[in-house]
Amino acid sequence: MEMEIDVDTDSLIQTAEILANRYGIRYYEVRIVEETFSTVRSQNGRIDELSSNNEIGIGIRAFNGAWGFSSANEPSRVEKAIRTAMKIAKLSKQKPERSGIHVGDPIVDRVILKGRKEVPMEEKLSLVRHTSSLLDVDGISNRQVAYMDSTVHQIYFNSVGSFIETSIPRLRFFMAVTAKEGSNMQQSWKSLGGTVGWELMERTDVEGIADEIVRDALSLLKASSPPAGSFDVIMDPELTGVFIHEALGHAAEADSVKTGESILTGKLGEKIGVDGLNVVDDPTLPGKFGSYVYDDEGIPAKRVEIIKDGVLTGYLNNRETSAVLELEPNGHGRAQDYAHQPLVRMGNTFIEPGDWSFEEMIEEMRNGLYMVGDKGGQVDIANGTFTFAAREGYIVENGEIKEKVRDVALSGKILDILKDVRALGRDLRIEYPGYCGKGQWVPVDDGGPHVLTKAIVGGV
Repeated sequence: MEMEIDVDTDSLIQTAEILANRYGIRYYEVRIVEETFSTVRSQNGRIDELSSNNEIGIGIRAFNGAWGFSSANEPSRVEKAIRTAMKIAKLSKQKPERSGIHVGDPIVDRVILKGRKEVPMEEKLSLVRHTSSLLDVDGISNRQVAYMDSTVHQIYFNSVGSFIETSIPRLRFFMAVTAKEGSNMQQSWKSLGGTVGWELMERTDVEGIADEIVRDALSLLKASSPPAGSFDVIMDPELTGVFIHEALGHAAEADSVKTGESILTGKLGEKIGVDGLNVVDDPTLPGKFGSYVYDDEGIPAKRVEIIKDGVLTGYLNNRETSAVLELEPNGHGRAQDYAHQPLVRMGNTFIEPGDWSFEEMIEEMRNGLYMVGDKGGQVDIANGTFTFAAREGYIVENGEIKEKVRDVALSGKILDILKDVRALGRDLRIEYPGYCGKGQWVPVDDGGPHVLTKAIVGGV
């Protein structure tokens, strides 16, 4: 269902212009956001959440050497919020040499993306209950299922004459299990989603996925502990995705670069990876969970080549960081909702594929570990170190996959990993949707091919 934001935008534009002139504000922007969303969550067959809601609010930013920001979710408070943002900007004024923003030319556009099919809440509830029943298997001590969909309808305008209307649907479906044997507990899960509607669920083999994660969790109970030391490792596409998102993607966000808190500060044009290594963030990919048409600063979303043939060629930036670093803006200013200011954020981050088959990579590695899935980790983008836990691993001996290992982690230095890459698979997958936290939560996706490199391996 297409939403209609019941706001007099002409009146808002006039009010903002009058107040900007009164307070001497050089630049301002307004986002009117309406979000319709529904959620169904189940734990061990019990419905924990069943909700459907609609929320509308307005966020206002004003720039006068520094940002002023305010928001409102009631029509009677909108004019006050505009005035507050502009007063804060006026009081916070900095010297011109210490700040700046890219203003650019006005953009007028309307883009309405729609999921092809909508269904009543009863059908969503039935899906969650059915999926939970599929996970109810001997040896499984805990099972979770969550379904979430939303449509975000936004009207954006600014002081240079931009007026952009967008509507973006999203759907995410998640299932997870915990297998238990005595004090030994092992987990497995699967998440899928995109800028789509119910049609995603119609083409998804829910039964097959449920069977797969149950089998994985139960088999991990019998797996061995991993070896420790420096090994050749092959990361599967999911682990590749979380590595490149967390370890490199955040380091390439230009707000961290601007403050000198990233290992990539001052390294544009430098060789930081092997020949043939290409890392991209592309919010324009059709249907992906982290995709969008315009960012929350009214800049068109753009594909950014962060690394090209091993060379650092780009940062992700917004209006402010592009001005300070003297770069072209590339549409990576994103906000959680109307009540938050846009920050520099990723969209869909991935390593581009190479030309190796998986079998060739195993043969090339000969001895090492094949690491599958993601169980979280830690990254320090300032000193360039990381630790990631894989959901499972496999010992590789003499070019053959042998026993399964559990509770396995890899760690090392980000730039060392990029320089130690020996092979890139041709099996690109970008299908690991989630929400990235950076003081705010925004939808993202990541992935890549299988990657052969070297890392420190140990248990968790």
